Amino acid sequence: MNQNQSLYQKYQSYFPIGTCVSPSALKTHEELLINHFNSLTSENHMKFEALQPEQDSYDFTVADQLIAFAKEHNKLVRGHTLVWHNQNPSWLFHDKDGNLVDKDTLLKRMEEHINTVVPRYKDTVYCWDVVNEAVEDTGSEILRQNSMWLKIIGPEFIEKAFEFAHAADPDALLFYNDYNESNPVKRDKIYQLVKNLKEKGAPIHGVGLQAHWNIYDPSMDDIRAAIEKYASLGLQLHITEMDISVFKFDDKRTDLMEPTAEMLEKQAERYESVFALFREYSDVITNVTLWGAADDVTWLHNFPVRGRKNWPLLFDMDHNPKPAFDSIMQF
Repeated sequence: MNQNQSLYQKYQSYFPIGTCVSPSALKTHEELLINHFNSLTSENHMKFEALQPEQDSYDFTVADQLIAFAKEHNKLVRGHTLVWHNQNPSWLFHDKDGNLVDKDTLLKRMEEHINTVVPRYKDTVYCWDVVNEAVEDTGSEILRQNSMWLKIIGPEFIEKAFEFAHAADPDALLFYNDYNESNPVKRDKIYQLVKNLKEKGAPIHGVGLQAHWNIYDPSMDDIRAAIEKYASLGLQLHITEMDISVFKFDDKRTDLMEPTAEMLEKQAERYESVFALFREYSDVITNVTLWGAADDVTWLHNFPVRGRKNWPLLFDMDHNPKPAFDSIMQF
Protein backbone atom coordinates (compact mmCIF):
# COMPACT_ATOMS: atom_id res chain seq x y z
CA MET A 1 0.00 0.00 0.00
CA ASN A 2 1.32 3.41 -0.91
CA GLN A 3 1.57 5.46 2.26
CA ASN A 4 0.92 8.55 0.15
CA GLN A 5 -2.65 7.38 -0.37
CA SER A 6 -4.51 9.49 2.15
CA LEU A 7 -6.71 7.80 4.72
CA TYR A 8 -9.08 10.72 5.17
CA GLN A 9 -9.31 11.35 1.44
CA LYS A 10 -10.24 7.71 0.87
CA TYR A 11 -13.10 8.14 3.35
CA GLN A 12 -14.16 11.66 2.42
CA SER A 13 -17.52 10.50 1.04
CA TYR A 14 -18.27 8.65 4.30
CA PHE A 15 -17.03 10.59 7.34
CA PRO A 16 -14.01 12.55 8.62
CA ILE A 17 -11.14 10.47 9.99
CA GLY A 18 -9.60 11.83 13.17
CA THR A 19 -6.94 11.22 15.76
CA CYS A 20 -5.96 12.61 19.15
CA VAL A 21 -2.90 14.83 19.50
CA SER A 22 -0.52 16.10 22.15
CA PRO A 23 1.80 19.11 21.87
CA SER A 24 4.74 16.86 20.96
CA ALA A 25 2.71 14.91 18.39
CA LEU A 26 2.04 18.11 16.45
CA LYS A 27 5.76 18.02 15.65
CA THR A 28 6.77 14.35 15.77
CA HIS A 29 3.71 13.13 13.85
CA GLU A 30 3.14 16.19 11.71
CA GLU A 31 3.39 14.37 8.39
CA LEU A 32 0.92 11.66 9.43
CA LEU A 33 -1.50 14.25 10.82
CA ILE A 34 -1.45 16.37 7.71
CA ASN A 35 -1.66 13.49 5.22
CA HIS A 36 -4.05 11.05 6.86
CA PHE A 37 -6.38 12.80 9.31
CA ASN A 38 -8.81 15.68 8.85
CA SER A 39 -10.20 15.80 12.39
CA LEU A 40 -8.20 16.36 15.58
CA THR A 41 -8.95 15.91 19.28
CA SER A 42 -6.76 17.17 22.10
CA GLU A 43 -5.76 14.10 24.08
CA ASN A 44 -5.50 15.91 27.43
CA HIS A 45 -5.01 19.64 27.07
CA MET A 46 -8.63 20.76 26.75
CA LYS A 47 -9.71 18.99 29.93
CA PHE A 48 -10.70 20.97 33.03
CA GLU A 49 -7.44 20.41 34.91
CA ALA A 50 -5.33 21.60 31.98
CA LEU A 51 -7.37 24.69 31.12
CA GLN A 52 -8.17 25.99 34.62
CA PRO A 53 -5.52 24.63 37.02
CA GLU A 54 -6.27 27.41 39.52
CA GLN A 55 -9.66 28.97 40.11
CA ASP A 56 -10.31 31.80 37.61
CA SER A 57 -6.81 31.31 36.18
CA TYR A 58 -6.91 29.81 32.69
CA ASP A 59 -4.03 28.45 30.65
CA PHE A 60 -4.89 28.14 26.96
CA THR A 61 -1.30 27.91 25.74
CA VAL A 62 -1.30 24.29 24.59
CA ALA A 63 -4.92 24.19 23.47
CA ASP A 64 -4.28 27.27 21.36
CA GLN A 65 -1.34 25.48 19.68
CA LEU A 66 -3.66 22.67 18.60
CA ILE A 67 -6.24 25.14 17.31
CA ALA A 68 -3.58 27.03 15.37
CA PHE A 69 -2.34 23.78 13.80
CA ALA A 70 -5.89 22.79 12.88
CA LYS A 71 -6.56 26.17 11.27
CA GLU A 72 -3.28 26.14 9.36
CA HIS A 73 -3.97 22.68 7.92
CA ASN A 74 -7.75 22.97 7.55
CA LYS A 75 -8.63 20.28 10.11
CA LEU A 76 -11.85 19.85 12.08
CA VAL A 77 -11.54 19.86 15.87
CA ARG A 78 -13.57 17.84 18.37
CA GLY A 79 -13.61 19.47 21.81
CA HIS A 80 -12.76 17.01 24.59
CA THR A 81 -14.03 17.26 27.30
CA LEU A 82 -15.99 19.73 29.44
CA VAL A 83 -17.31 17.65 32.38
CA TRP A 84 -15.62 14.45 33.58
CA HIS A 85 -14.99 12.79 36.92
CA ASN A 86 -11.24 12.58 36.18
CA GLN A 87 -8.48 15.12 35.55
CA ASN A 88 -10.07 17.90 37.53
CA PRO A 89 -8.09 20.53 39.48
CA SER A 90 -7.93 20.07 43.24
CA TRP A 91 -9.78 23.32 43.96
CA LEU A 92 -12.86 22.50 41.89
CA PHE A 93 -14.99 20.63 44.43
CA HIS A 94 -13.80 22.39 47.61
CA ASP A 95 -13.88 25.78 49.30
CA LYS A 96 -10.80 27.56 50.64
CA ASP A 97 -11.08 25.63 53.92
CA GLY A 98 -11.10 22.27 52.16
CA ASN A 99 -14.79 21.55 52.65
CA LEU A 100 -16.98 20.33 49.82
CA VAL A 101 -18.80 23.15 48.07
CA ASP A 102 -22.57 23.15 47.78
CA LYS A 103 -24.62 22.41 44.69
CA ASP A 104 -25.14 26.01 43.61
CA THR A 105 -21.44 26.82 43.92
CA LEU A 106 -20.37 23.86 41.81
CA LEU A 107 -23.00 24.59 39.16
CA LYS A 108 -21.73 28.16 38.98
CA ARG A 109 -18.14 26.92 38.58
CA MET A 110 -19.24 24.55 35.83
CA GLU A 111 -21.11 27.30 34.01
CA GLU A 112 -18.26 29.79 34.29
CA HIS A 113 -15.76 27.25 32.95
CA ILE A 114 -17.95 26.30 29.99
CA ASN A 115 -18.75 29.96 29.27
CA THR A 116 -15.04 30.74 29.15
CA VAL A 117 -13.80 27.75 27.18
CA VAL A 118 -16.49 27.05 24.58
CA PRO A 119 -16.86 30.54 23.05
CA ARG A 120 -13.08 30.89 22.76
CA TYR A 121 -12.97 28.09 20.19
CA LYS A 122 -16.39 28.38 18.56
CA ASP A 123 -14.89 29.26 15.16
CA THR A 124 -12.86 26.01 15.08
CA VAL A 125 -14.33 23.41 17.46
CA TYR A 126 -17.45 22.10 15.75
CA CYS A 127 -18.50 19.64 18.45
CA TRP A 128 -17.86 18.92 22.13
CA ASP A 129 -17.81 15.83 24.29
CA VAL A 130 -19.83 17.70 26.91
CA VAL A 131 -20.07 14.95 29.51
CA ASN A 132 -17.63 12.05 29.56
CA GLU A 133 -17.99 8.61 31.16
CA ALA A 134 -20.85 9.33 33.58
CA VAL A 135 -22.36 5.82 33.39
CA GLU A 136 -21.55 2.99 35.80
CA ASP A 137 -20.02 -0.13 34.20
CA THR A 138 -21.72 -2.74 36.39
CA GLY A 139 -24.48 -3.09 38.95
CA SER A 140 -27.94 -1.58 38.97
CA GLU A 141 -26.99 2.10 39.18
CA ILE A 142 -27.03 3.99 35.90
CA LEU A 143 -24.72 6.84 36.93
CA ARG A 144 -21.13 6.48 38.11
CA GLN A 145 -21.25 6.71 41.90
CA ASN A 146 -17.68 7.95 42.42
CA SER A 147 -18.29 11.17 40.49
CA MET A 148 -18.02 14.33 42.59
CA TRP A 149 -20.29 16.05 40.09
CA LEU A 150 -22.99 13.51 40.95
CA LYS A 151 -22.36 13.60 44.70
CA ILE A 152 -22.60 17.38 44.95
CA ILE A 153 -25.07 18.36 42.22
CA GLY A 154 -27.06 15.18 41.68
CA PRO A 155 -28.08 13.58 38.37
CA GLU A 156 -29.04 16.92 36.83
CA PHE A 157 -25.37 17.86 36.47
CA ILE A 158 -25.47 16.16 33.06
CA GLU A 159 -28.48 18.07 31.79
CA LYS A 160 -27.04 21.34 33.12
CA ALA A 161 -23.72 20.77 31.35
CA PHE A 162 -25.50 20.41 28.02
CA GLU A 163 -27.62 23.50 28.67
CA PHE A 164 -24.54 25.58 29.54
CA ALA A 165 -22.62 24.31 26.49
CA HIS A 166 -25.50 25.04 24.13
CA ALA A 167 -25.88 28.56 25.52
CA ALA A 168 -22.14 29.13 25.09
CA ASP A 169 -22.17 28.02 21.43
CA PRO A 170 -25.62 27.34 19.93
CA ASP A 171 -24.02 26.05 16.71
CA ALA A 172 -21.83 23.35 18.28
CA LEU A 173 -22.83 19.69 18.14
CA LEU A 174 -22.97 18.31 21.69
CA PHE A 175 -22.14 14.69 22.56
CA TYR A 176 -22.31 12.33 25.47
CA ASN A 177 -19.15 10.17 25.32
CA ASP A 178 -18.38 6.81 26.98
CA TYR A 179 -16.40 3.55 26.82
CA ASN A 180 -17.64 -0.06 26.97
CA GLU A 181 -20.43 1.42 24.89
CA SER A 182 -21.03 -1.85 23.01
CA ASN A 183 -21.32 -4.02 26.12
CA PRO A 184 -25.04 -4.86 26.29
CA VAL A 185 -25.42 -3.98 29.98
CA LYS A 186 -23.68 -0.62 29.75
CA ARG A 187 -25.14 0.06 26.30
CA ASP A 188 -28.65 -0.08 27.73
CA LYS A 189 -27.66 2.29 30.57
CA ILE A 190 -26.15 4.80 28.15
CA TYR A 191 -29.23 4.52 25.98
CA GLN A 192 -31.51 5.18 28.95
CA LEU A 193 -29.45 8.17 30.08
CA VAL A 194 -29.46 9.75 26.64
CA LYS A 195 -33.15 8.95 26.09
CA ASN A 196 -33.97 10.69 29.37
CA LEU A 197 -31.94 13.73 28.34
CA LYS A 198 -33.78 13.95 25.04
CA GLU A 199 -37.15 13.60 26.74
CA LYS A 200 -36.24 16.48 29.05
CA GLY A 201 -35.41 18.61 26.03
CA ALA A 202 -31.68 18.75 26.70
CA PRO A 203 -29.66 20.04 23.71
CA ILE A 204 -27.85 16.77 22.95
CA HIS A 205 -26.99 15.94 19.36
CA GLY A 206 -25.00 12.76 19.53
CA VAL A 207 -23.44 9.81 21.32
CA GLY A 208 -19.68 9.25 21.32
CA LEU A 209 -18.61 5.59 21.19
CA GLN A 210 -15.04 5.53 22.45
CA ALA A 211 -14.37 2.13 20.84
CA HIS A 212 -11.40 1.01 22.97
CA TRP A 213 -11.67 -2.51 21.60
CA ASN A 214 -9.34 -5.49 21.01
CA ILE A 215 -8.87 -8.16 18.38
CA TYR A 216 -11.33 -10.46 20.18
CA ASP A 217 -13.98 -8.24 21.78
CA PRO A 218 -16.61 -6.90 21.56
CA SER A 219 -18.41 -9.05 19.02
CA MET A 220 -19.44 -7.52 15.72
CA ASP A 221 -23.04 -8.29 16.64
CA ASP A 222 -22.71 -6.24 19.84
CA ILE A 223 -21.11 -3.33 17.98
CA ARG A 224 -23.88 -3.34 15.37
CA ALA A 225 -26.56 -3.57 18.07
CA ALA A 226 -25.05 -0.60 19.91
CA ILE A 227 -24.92 1.52 16.75
CA GLU A 228 -28.53 0.73 15.94
CA LYS A 229 -29.77 1.32 19.49
CA TYR A 230 -28.13 4.74 19.86
CA ALA A 231 -29.10 5.74 16.33
CA SER A 232 -32.74 4.91 17.11
CA LEU A 233 -32.76 8.02 19.29
CA GLY A 234 -32.34 10.16 16.19
CA LEU A 235 -28.83 11.26 17.15
CA GLN A 236 -25.50 11.39 15.34
CA LEU A 237 -22.83 8.88 16.36
CA HIS A 238 -19.12 9.59 16.57
CA ILE A 239 -16.47 6.92 17.05
CA THR A 240 -14.32 9.03 19.36
CA GLU A 241 -11.28 7.17 20.74
CA MET A 242 -10.82 4.06 18.64
CA ASP A 243 -7.96 1.61 19.05
CA ILE A 244 -7.79 -2.16 18.70
CA SER A 245 -5.52 -3.76 21.29
CA VAL A 246 -3.70 -6.93 20.29
CA PHE A 247 -4.44 -8.38 23.77
CA LYS A 248 -7.62 -9.60 25.39
CA PHE A 249 -8.69 -7.21 28.13
CA ASP A 250 -7.60 -9.56 30.94
CA ASP A 251 -4.29 -10.54 29.27
CA LYS A 252 -1.51 -8.88 31.29
CA ARG A 253 1.58 -10.43 29.73
CA THR A 254 4.61 -8.17 29.36
CA ASP A 255 6.98 -10.45 27.45
CA LEU A 256 6.28 -9.23 23.90
CA MET A 257 8.50 -6.51 22.51
CA GLU A 258 6.77 -6.50 19.14
CA PRO A 259 3.46 -7.87 17.86
CA THR A 260 3.32 -11.34 16.39
CA ALA A 261 2.37 -11.87 12.75
CA GLU A 262 -0.84 -13.54 13.94
CA MET A 263 -1.75 -10.49 16.04
CA LEU A 264 -1.24 -8.15 13.11
CA GLU A 265 -3.30 -10.38 10.85
CA LYS A 266 -6.18 -10.57 13.34
CA GLN A 267 -5.97 -6.84 13.92
CA ALA A 268 -6.15 -6.16 10.19
CA GLU A 269 -9.21 -8.41 9.88
CA ARG A 270 -10.81 -6.66 12.82
CA TYR A 271 -10.21 -3.17 11.44
CA GLU A 272 -11.52 -4.26 8.06
CA SER A 273 -14.75 -5.64 9.57
CA VAL A 274 -15.31 -2.65 11.81
CA PHE A 275 -14.71 -0.04 9.11
CA ALA A 276 -17.01 -1.94 6.75
CA LEU A 277 -19.66 -1.65 9.47
CA PHE A 278 -18.95 2.07 9.89
CA ARG A 279 -19.34 2.62 6.14
CA GLU A 280 -22.63 0.74 6.24
CA TYR A 281 -23.93 3.16 8.88
CA SER A 282 -22.33 6.32 7.51
CA ASP A 283 -25.75 7.98 7.46
CA VAL A 284 -25.54 8.17 11.28
CA ILE A 285 -21.78 7.80 11.95
CA THR A 286 -20.42 11.24 11.13
CA ASN A 287 -16.86 11.05 12.51
CA VAL A 288 -14.39 8.22 13.18
CA THR A 289 -11.46 9.20 15.42
CA LEU A 290 -8.56 6.94 16.41
CA TRP A 291 -6.87 7.47 19.76
CA GLY A 292 -3.39 8.13 18.44
CA ALA A 293 -1.75 8.57 15.07
CA ALA A 294 0.77 5.72 15.44
CA ASP A 295 1.77 2.95 17.83
CA ASP A 296 4.58 4.96 19.45
CA VAL A 297 2.09 7.31 21.12
CA THR A 298 -0.70 5.00 22.28
CA TRP A 299 -1.97 5.37 25.85
CA LEU A 300 -2.05 1.56 25.99
CA HIS A 301 1.70 1.31 26.59
CA ASN A 302 2.02 0.28 30.27
CA PHE A 303 -1.74 -0.32 30.57
CA PRO A 304 -3.08 -2.19 32.44
CA VAL A 305 0.35 -3.27 33.74
CA ARG A 306 3.68 -1.48 33.64
CA GLY A 307 6.11 -2.85 31.11
CA ARG A 308 3.55 -3.99 28.58
CA LYS A 309 3.71 -2.67 25.05
CA ASN A 310 0.76 -2.55 22.70
CA TRP A 311 0.29 -1.88 19.00
CA PRO A 312 -3.38 -0.86 18.55
CA LEU A 313 -3.26 1.68 15.71
CA LEU A 314 -2.96 1.88 11.92
CA PHE A 315 0.67 3.01 11.76
CA ASP A 316 3.60 1.31 13.47
CA MET A 317 6.27 2.63 15.84
CA ASP A 318 8.14 4.09 12.87
CA HIS A 319 4.98 5.63 11.37
CA ASN A 320 4.75 3.12 8.55
CA PRO A 321 1.34 1.74 7.52
CA LYS A 322 0.45 -1.62 9.05
CA PRO A 323 -1.65 -4.44 7.58
CA ALA A 324 -4.58 -2.82 9.43
CA PHE A 325 -4.12 0.34 7.36
CA ASP A 326 -4.07 -1.66 4.14
CA SER A 327 -7.19 -3.57 5.17
CA ILE A 328 -9.38 -0.47 5.58
CA MET A 329 -8.14 1.12 2.36
CA GLN A 330 -9.24 -1.78 0.15
CA PHE A 331 -12.91 -1.42 -0.63
